[in-house]
Amino acid sequence: MPGFVDLLSSPREVRQNIKFEQPGEQSDSQNILARVVFEKNGFAPELHKGVPTLGVPMTTETEPEFHEVFAASGPVVAGKEGGLVYAVDGRHLFCTVQVTERDVYRDAARIAYDSAFELATRLGYPNILRMWNLVGGIIDSNADGMEIYRDFCSGRAEAFSLWAGRILHIPAATGIGTRGNGVYLYFIAGRADADVHHLENPRQTPAYHYPDSYGPKAPNFARATFAGGTLYISGTASIIGDETVHKGDIAGQVDVTLENIATLISTENLEKVRPEGGYSLRDLDLIKVYVSRSEDIPFVRSRCEEVFAPDARVVYLNVDICRPDLLVEIEAMVQ
Repeated sequence: MPGFVDLLSSPREVRQNIKFEQPGEQSDSQNILARVVFEKNGFAPELHKGVPTLGVPMTTETEPEFHEVFAASGPVVAGKEGGLVYAVDGRHLFCTVQVTERDVYRDAARIAYDSAFELATRLGYPNILRMWNLVGGIIDSNADGMEIYRDFCSGRAEAFSLWAGRILHIPAATGIGTRGNGVYLYFIAGRADADVHHLENPRQTPAYHYPDSYGPKAPNFARATFAGGTLYISGTASIIGDETVHKGDIAGQVDVTLENIATLISTENLEKVRPEGGYSLRDLDLIKVYVSRSEDIPFVRSRCEEVFAPDARVVYLNVDICRPDLLVEIEAMVQ
């Protein structure tokens, strides 16, 4: 995993400094808001040396463990409340919770989100900037015969509806499979006065407007969030409108995915929120590339190396994606 270095910090309120680390490069815990460990087995959220830490089962025997580290912007106060583990630093809230494996996830997902939103608003961080939903068995069926991702999305949508107007916006997010069971949720949030813009992609139907054919409740996420100079790009795949394109064709899906991201971060799409203009694919960093078929990883890696900057930090994870016909999904950040 080459070239892991800190991102540049910024004095603007909502900028969040995130980096990838290998296990031997662990940072001083006094400067950390939270840590997410990508490993083979996973573990429930905990306070480790005062730092919210969770382990997500997303690597294989042959893939190296890595850590996603959220730097603190000031003195950290961390705690546990029910199943929630969290930390605040005066500018950001990090919050995480695990929903253990069950036959049907809808109610448990709603309760987890409801609890997290209550904490975020009570502590004064109602501006959700970026969410990750890591779902075991994401394309399997629950006890009622519904796909687990659709089951999970139903509970999530109910919570967003309940908190409409108090949780200020629907943020950028990723919903992706794991190599374990249950659901791991984590997010970062800013204060109410943070300058935050949530963005859609003109090539794609907003996910929260997906038709009923994709489940009883549409997924609740924006295609990107722009906050204080940082652009958080949601998990993006080979979808035009609301339909998967290039089914079974990894080359076609990679190209459409990259085209979707290029459009999302273009000057035309960012002109109302970033006067300096947009970005290119070579501006992307902290890139996670999810590939559903292990045999496709060498091709995907080669294609990504062609378009991303040589010093971009990129990790590849062999996990299921939220639709059985999707072969690749990519998320990233720009600072």
